[in-house]
Amino acid sequence: MRTYQIAVIPGDGIGVDVTKAAWQVVEAAAAAGSFGIEATEFPWSCDFYLETGAMMPPDGIDTLRDFDAILLGAVGWPAKVPDSVSLHGLLLPIRKAFTQYANVRPHRLLKGVEGPLRATAFDILCIRENTEGEYAGAGGRVHQGQMEEVAVETSIFTRRGVERILRFAFEQASRRSGRLASATKSNAQKYSMVFWDEVTAAMAEEYPSVEVTSYHIDALAARMVMAPESLDVVVASNLFGDILTDLGAAIQGGLGYAASANLNPADDAPSMFEPVHGSAPDIAGLGVANPIAAIWSAAMMLENLGELQAAEAIMGAIEATTAQGIGVSPGADTTDAITQAILRALPSS
Repeated sequence: MRTYQIAVIPGDGIGVDVTKAAWQVVEAAAAAGSFGIEATEFPWSCDFYLETGAMMPPDGIDTLRDFDAILLGAVGWPAKVPDSVSLHGLLLPIRKAFTQYANVRPHRLLKGVEGPLRATAFDILCIRENTEGEYAGAGGRVHQGQMEEVAVETSIFTRRGVERILRFAFEQASRRSGRLASATKSNAQKYSMVFWDEVTAAMAEEYPSVEVTSYHIDALAARMVMAPESLDVVVASNLFGDILTDLGAAIQGGLGYAASANLNPADDAPSMFEPVHGSAPDIAGLGVANPIAAIWSAAMMLENLGELQAAEAIMGAIEATTAQGIGVSPGADTTDAITQAILRALPSS
């Protein structure tokens, strides 16, 4: 029997609450399946930073390298540590060190969940470039605090980086409906986005069965609101993808359902799975955070590990729970009540 070793980083705020819930469901799914799963928990967080001066130890990346996957809760507590420190000290270094260049976020309405739109059904898979682009961190500030102060933030688009995220998206589209929407802004960004469009057009020739449509980012955002059912796979740069996926979470009912995977498609380093609702310090420890996004992310982790039956069982249990109206109305159900309902809905063997 295969036993997977998982690095668990609950992180900050409600990350602790929802990670505990997700792990309960993962253990139950493993017990009902034909595999084992073991967690090694790491206390890396803003509190860890205040104690040690770093979000994780100097050997943190090396420590994580041999795990099969990483399950992350949330990162950030702005009242304690600036977001620029917490994000660049933990989440971004992991993504970059393990070449987790494909950020994948599913957006669809779960059974029993009513989104804010007229649309009653849509299934969008957003694929966001995850390691370069607008979040490359290239730039600086000079003459700080003076009238002549200058701040420069430089986007980095490499051919290797753009080609690999586009290829990943084309592959996903070919397995689904054969439709791919590419986010661009080449009318205003005449270097980076014209380059993105050129690589997209060249790669489209390798995938004749995939219908590719390039949308300016503002028009694509409007389409996600006005006609989400018209979209299937969406691929975007780091910044554009960040914006579109938060919009995707909104139309699917809120951040409580915002699951994500940071994938290393080459599978030569661990991938990382996390809900993207943030740490919500104002409700941390109160037991009212919706754990569905974390549990959904854990299902994506099991799918990535090849445990498809367990992943499908978890998703089925989530939908059976929301279909009963549990985990649907913000604040109506406790974290534990939602978790227990999902556990009850899981097949026992």
